[in-house]
Parts: sequence; C-alpha cells; structure tokens
Amino acid sequence: MSEANINIVIGGGAGQGLATVGQLMSKAVIRAGYHLLVRQDYMSRIRGGHNTFSLRMGPDPVESPCEPINILVALNEETVALHRDELMDGGIIIADRKIDTGIANTLKVPYDELASKPLYYNVVALGVLGSTVCNDIGIIEELLAQTFAKKGSAIIEANLEVLRASYEWVKQQDFDFSCIAPPPEDAGSNLMMNGNEGIAMGALAAGCNFVTFYPMTPSTSVATTLINKGRRLGLKYEQVEDEIAAMNMALGASYAGARPIVTTSGGGFALMAEAVSLAGVSETPIVTVVVQRPGPATGMATRTEQGDLGFVLHAGHGEFPRAIFAPGTVEECFYLTHHAFGLAEQFQTPIFILSDQFLADSYRNVERFDVDSLPEIAGPLLKPEDSSYRRYELTDDGVSPRLVPGFSETLVRADSHEHAQSGVITEDPANRVCQNNKRLSKGNGLWEEVIGPDYYGEKGAEVVLMCWGSSLGACLEAADKVNGKSVGVLHFKQVYPLREEQFMDVLEQAGEVIAVEGNATAQFAKLVALETGFQVSGSVLRFDGRPLTPEYVLRGLESII
Repeated sequence: MSEANINIVIGGGAGQGLATVGQLMSKAVIRAGYHLLVRQDYMSRIRGGHNTFSLRMGPDPVESPCEPINILVALNEETVALHRDELMDGGIIIADRKIDTGIANTLKVPYDELASKPLYYNVVALGVLGSTVCNDIGIIEELLAQTFAKKGSAIIEANLEVLRASYEWVKQQDFDFSCIAPPPEDAGSNLMMNGNEGIAMGALAAGCNFVTFYPMTPSTSVATTLINKGRRLGLKYEQVEDEIAAMNMALGASYAGARPIVTTSGGGFALMAEAVSLAGVSETPIVTVVVQRPGPATGMATRTEQGDLGFVLHAGHGEFPRAIFAPGTVEECFYLTHHAFGLAEQFQTPIFILSDQFLADSYRNVERFDVDSLPEIAGPLLKPEDSSYRRYELTDDGVSPRLVPGFSETLVRADSHEHAQSGVITEDPANRVCQNNKRLSKGNGLWEEVIGPDYYGEKGAEVVLMCWGSSLGACLEAADKVNGKSVGVLHFKQVYPLREEQFMDVLEQAGEVIAVEGNATAQFAKLVALETGFQVSGSVLRFDGRPLTPEYVLRGLESII
C-alpha cells in the first residue's frame, strides 16, 4: 500500500445517500487527477442494513481494495461499531455529533445546523469529507451543479450553500489529519468507469446493436449502460420475461444479422443453458456476460465470488467449442469484450465474459480507450458467393459461410437438430460424425487465438501466485509485501481454452505455486490440472462474499510458505 494513498470508507444504511456521496467524491478525486479504486458492499434490500462505499485514492496507482481505514465516514452508529477497529493509527472518524465514536480523533459534525433538513445531510457529509482531504471545492461545486441541473437553479443553490458551509466548518475544527498529497503533474484527463460499464462500452465499440436481459444483480448495469449509451448508435434492447427468453431472442437476432449480447448472473445463466447448446449446434454467434455472485441458488445476491467458472465451462448439453474471458481490470473489460465479439463472429460459437460483483461495481480511473486501433470485426454475408450456398458446408477450418436471410433469394436454414450441409435435418450416422467434427474443429481456431496470461516478477521466483479475473490487484500488492522470498504473479484473463506453452515454464520454474481464487474449491487450479497435469502447492481461497484484499492473501500465505 502506497504511503501517499488513503482509504476512505463511507458507511450507513441503504437509503441514507452514501452511494451519492461516494460517487460524487469519486468523480471529484478523478477530476483532480488522482488514482482511484472503489469497492462497494451493499445488502440486498431497499432501505436499512449495513452498506459501505470505499474509496482507495491518492497520487500513486491503486491496484486493489485494502482493509485498513484512514477516514471512516459514519452515517449511523452501526458503522462505527463495525469498522472502528479497522481505523489506522492517525485515522479519523467523521460522524454526527450525537454519535459516541469512542475515538478522540473524531470530527463531530452538526448535521442539523449545517443543513436545513435531512434531505441535505449527504451533501454535508460530502463537504466535510472533501474539506478534510483538501479537495478543491470548485470541482465538487461543478459536480453538484451538473447533478441537479434538471431540478433548477434554486435546488442547485441550496445544495451549494450546504456544501460551502460544511467546507468552512471543517476549517474551524481542531483535528489531526493531513491533507492528501497532491496529484501527479502529468495526470491527464481520465475517465471514471466500473467493470460493467467497461464491458458495455467494449460491446458498443464492437458494433453490438442488440441487448436482451432479465434484470439480475450484479449484471443489470451492463444492459442499462448499453441502453443509455447505445440508443443514439441504433442499439435495440428488450427487457424480457425471463432468462430463457433473453437467450433465445438474442439467438434469433443473431440469425437475422444483428450483433447481440446477453447479460446475466449465475442463477439466470442456469436458465440459459439449453439455448447455449442451441447456439452451439446452429453455429450462431453470441456473446454472454455472466457477472458472478455467491451461490448456490440465490446465495448472496449483492456480494462477490468466482464460483461459476466450472458452470460456464460446461453449460449446454453436447460438445461444441467456446472461449471464456475473465477480465481483471476495467481496461480488460473493455478490450476483452471487443475481442469476444470478434471471436463469436469469426467462429460462429458462444463466447463468454466472466466477471464478478466486485469488478462490476468497482469504479476506477482509466485512460481513454484507443478505439481507432481496434480491429474491424467482419460480419456475415448478405448475398451468397455463388448458387451452391450451404449453411453448414464442411470446410477445413470448420467455419461455414454464414448468410443473413432476407437479403437474397437464397434459403437460409437453422435448426436445433443435427443437419446436413444444406441445413436439412438428418440422423444419418456418417453425416453426424462429419458435422460434429466440423463444429469441434473450430476449437482449433479458438486455440490459435488464445490470449496468454500475464506474468509479473522474476522467472524462477520462489513463490508464484496463480490467479484469474478480479483477483489480480490483491495478488500484485500481496506479492510486494511478502518478506524474505521472491514472489511472482501469474494472471489469466482468458481461462479457456488454455495453451500450455504460454505459461508452463513459469509454473515449472517456480519454487511453489499458490492458487488464489474467490471460490471454495480452487476451480481454476483444478482446470489447469485437468488440462496440463500440473498441481499447485496450495491455495488461498475466499468465499465469504467479499473481494480478495492483499491483507487476506498475506494471511492465507502465512501457513503455506
């Protein structure tokens, strides 16, 4: 953890406006030029419960959430009770003056004096927090004005008055906390984006023009972002009656020439499994985003986990090729989603993006994406190349010509049965073998396109942390803090298929390989063992619904290395 960076935790009940405070503060931090990583913990209810919005920010890059707290903004007493012991030496609590924090270094805020009514209490909290870290009030004033622009000048001015009063009140208090270090001089202009937004923008950059979904936390904001940002690009959308309809409607759209995406989480994806198999046999391109949360069943609907890898890997009856990507950063969410669309179109098969609640809701500062450098994604044919068109023609690479119906007089067949090259249903055994082999041979092309893992550290390290998806940041920070041993990190952003030559040398040269995953059974380590025969030395697993932190990883390593 950089000594210059700080960790701010805003805690309270649902309905108290803590997300508003957190999001506005996050935007102010990024506009000021700082680095940022947000972690959101919220309960599955409309009001009440205990929620937190954590901002780890500062002049240095931020890789992961952390556990020690520098500033605790307590919007209720429960927050103090739950998080007071996590406060670092020199940390400070910001709380209503009516709350007994038990900590001397507390800013006891007179909410009822600084705001005329409780409606403005979250603006008080925003102003006190902004002033405590010495953030430029002008940035927050601009953000408030933009936030309430549609409500008129009177509402804007009322909020600004409360903000200014709160800033001034802090300056008159005697407390022990230094302003955060200034941002880097070359900060540039960054975007504030979370993982779900990164996926949505990557889809739009790939030409996605149709989204179907049934709302399911924590995946819903992928679809809503697509809708909000994609309307003016011609994107069409449908919130359907259930997940079965979502996948089947997307397949119909793909058959008709659209470039669709489906968004869901584990429980919703369970209903889609049959249609995934339909995509396999009909060779219909489809990109599916599965944002993981803890199961089984409803599990913990608003928490995080990496427990669905095995499910997504094997979903759908029968045998057909697929690829699965597991981004570890917002940038990877964007670029891997674009790549997934390219593979789906090229190989006419299901492709998956496997994310999780932590990454989905984790806002970060990101540089503007280089959209102009993205490769063009070829679409289907609108007219046949000749009169002998056969939808499921046997080819050397397994990829048959795909024609969009309605743009020519050629009949374009598609069905859920086994079929001949023409698309006509048949149960001929020889044909069955040919068609199944044709479909499976597309896996060779997917294998050639595999994106290998990234390795951080020296080759032959005494310890290598093997991780995937959103566990990257926690592993990188933990590796830097291990004393007395050289530690590397091997991070997979594509988890299937795997190519041994891309990573086996790292594993074989390591003294010990420790799997770090957000599940109870080390699913990815088992997949690596199945594909390569390599067995890890041990594992650090987290499955309590919370994201991996460097502190958690280090505690797990204590008994292993």
